[in-house]
Amino acid sequence: MRVCLIQLDVSLRAPMPERLEHAAELIGRCAGADLVVLPELWAHGAWAFDNWGELAEPLHGPTLEALCAAAKSAGVRLHGGTILERDGDQLFNTAVLIEPDGSLHGRYRKIHRFGFDSGEAALVSAGEERVSWALGGVTAAVATCYDLRFPELFRAAVPEAELIVLASSWPRKRDDHWRLLARARAVENLVYVLACDACGTQAGVEQAGYSVVVDPWGEVVAEASPTDEQVLDVTIDPARVAEMREQFPALRDRRL
Repeated sequence: MRVCLIQLDVSLRAPMPERLEHAAELIGRCAGADLVVLPELWAHGAWAFDNWGELAEPLHGPTLEALCAAAKSAGVRLHGGTILERDGDQLFNTAVLIEPDGSLHGRYRKIHRFGFDSGEAALVSAGEERVSWALGGVTAAVATCYDLRFPELFRAAVPEAELIVLASSWPRKRDDHWRLLARARAVENLVYVLACDACGTQAGVEQAGYSVVVDPWGEVVAEASPTDEQVLDVTIDPARVAEMREQFPALRDRRL
């Protein structure tokens, strides 16, 4: 299974149409991949709270339209990162999966909102449903950024899930937590973790980078730099999940 994690610079220096065009260009470089993943709120700004009211859009808005076109052009299954979705009077931080034919496969509204009663936690409504997506013959549990700190979300997805796919805009000042928790989620659930983060500085918040692919034994298969825009292009073997779970059947001993 060929997977590509596109670590975008989310500094928001360019206007939205140019950011969409740039993301589409990088998606095009991943043509033929089984899964391409973008970071959290890369188009709208995960930390640019002051502009969220004017930037939020319906799910089937210009960002999704551009992503669907890019996925179809490249012939890839695309996790488009997340969109700042407006649904009536509510905002949601919404991940989207797009099929190679450009159709929307599904969405996940972020459950755990960051900010401790400010920022995202104050402005965005919480999703209420855990989501897994079928990627061909592979099942992927879906999560977004701060979700990574809540292991029960991922534990509920196994043993069905072979992958955890996570889009993020994790800040640099806690990058050691990012790297630790990505490996921890892989080890404790015996799954691959595909964690795509952002780089650059946005609204005064420097992003962590370090997008990473971790195997079911917690080994880092590939990791991006902390500062540079980069595409991780990696081949993984989902069958290794079943092999590892047979060799080390810790999930069988769950009591709760």
